[in-house]
Amino acid sequence: MTDTTSNKMWGGRFAAGPDAIMEAINASISFDQRMAAQDIAGSRAHAAMLAAQDIISDSDADAIRKGLLTVLSEIEGGTFAYSTALEDIHMNVEARLKEVIGEPAGRLHTGRSRNDQVATDFKLWTRDQFDAAESGLLALIKALLGQAEAGADWVMPGFTHLQTAQPVTWGHHMMAYVEMFGRDLSRMRDARARMNESPLGAAALAGTSFPIDRDMTAQALGFDRPAANSLDAVSDRDFALEFLSAASICAMHLSRFAEELVIWSSAQFRFVTLSDRFSTGSSIMPQKKNPDAAELIRAKIGRIMGANVALMMVMKGLPLAYSKDMQEDKEQVFDAADNLMLALAAMEGMVKDMSANRESLAAAAGSGFSTATDLADWLVRVLGLPFRDAHHITGSLVALAEQNGCDLPDLTLEQMQSAHGDITADVFDVLGVENSVNSRMSYGGTAPAQVRTQVARWKGIIG
Repeated sequence: MTDTTSNKMWGGRFAAGPDAIMEAINASISFDQRMAAQDIAGSRAHAAMLAAQDIISDSDADAIRKGLLTVLSEIEGGTFAYSTALEDIHMNVEARLKEVIGEPAGRLHTGRSRNDQVATDFKLWTRDQFDAAESGLLALIKALLGQAEAGADWVMPGFTHLQTAQPVTWGHHMMAYVEMFGRDLSRMRDARARMNESPLGAAALAGTSFPIDRDMTAQALGFDRPAANSLDAVSDRDFALEFLSAASICAMHLSRFAEELVIWSSAQFRFVTLSDRFSTGSSIMPQKKNPDAAELIRAKIGRIMGANVALMMVMKGLPLAYSKDMQEDKEQVFDAADNLMLALAAMEGMVKDMSANRESLAAAAGSGFSTATDLADWLVRVLGLPFRDAHHITGSLVALAEQNGCDLPDLTLEQMQSAHGDITADVFDVLGVENSVNSRMSYGGTAPAQVRTQVARWKGIIG
């Protein structure tokens, strides 16, 4: 009765019963075939080391090397036949190698286990993603630097709480994202350096009795050194978690910028015009130009952060060393890497193509009493008032301007003096937005000269 019920629950997909179910849950070839190049690179390095240590013959090592290249060419050419029954990429490659070269293929696995093999493959693959993310971030930073340099002295409103706060420059705003993505770049580089230790040779969990040379294989695969503890080497997935963590923070930054682009490109703001390459039209409203690329980038954080949480949950309860749970470590990382690289490329394209509407930016910069803080600072600096008193006086003048339906620079001197009799006509020199941004010369400030200094600094950093 139980078997019949179970079979009905699984349905025709698993008509063969429990054996088919076990094969389906146990196999990873549907996704880990993405690591084929890394698997073959690791096997080639291992075979060369076995020969150098006289563990296998030079002729066997040569046959293995040539056979692995044949398998790789089949994979790259799309003619390789993957088998679910062989579970994973490692067994698929080894089985095909045996078909190609025969008996020497059986010596390839000497002195290693699938545990250290998969850890090595996954590390190599993830290391490639760190490198790809670095390239994507550098390209995006260069695009932002181009925007910042072009608009170093273009005024726009700076916001807090999405309310007009003080005038800033377009270049300054672009450079804020350079700093954000610069930290992402630093995180990617830092994590890559930390993860660059080779698990190969750790074997199942305890090392091996064969006289292998782990320094040789580590060097051949571009690692800095072999991992120092065999238990940790096969069970460590920190490198994947660090990639997902850094990717999540980067995706959050991309999402923040995407949100601004959505707002800025709206008819209500008109701060930027996005290119047709990164926008779509409406099926029924011909006037619309939708910032779909930005909106999709904004959504990517959900998938990438979700992958981070998912892998953390997989790893959180695992005793040393290897458990089959760890087969669930890859799909999330693969998906997150794909989506991060796509989001970085799309954002770079949008930034390179977008046009800032200088007139709209300037008009918005001068509205909303954006120079109120400049007025308060003038009262402190010139009249020697305590800042709290200056703040109160400025607030009363803002209220007066609101009553008169104008902005602060439009008030007359007499109206200004109604709030404090010592105010002079010199006050109008600080109320223009151009004067405001030019005065913010503190390090990291919005003054065009400061923006250009930061652009030059970053050009020197990234080369």
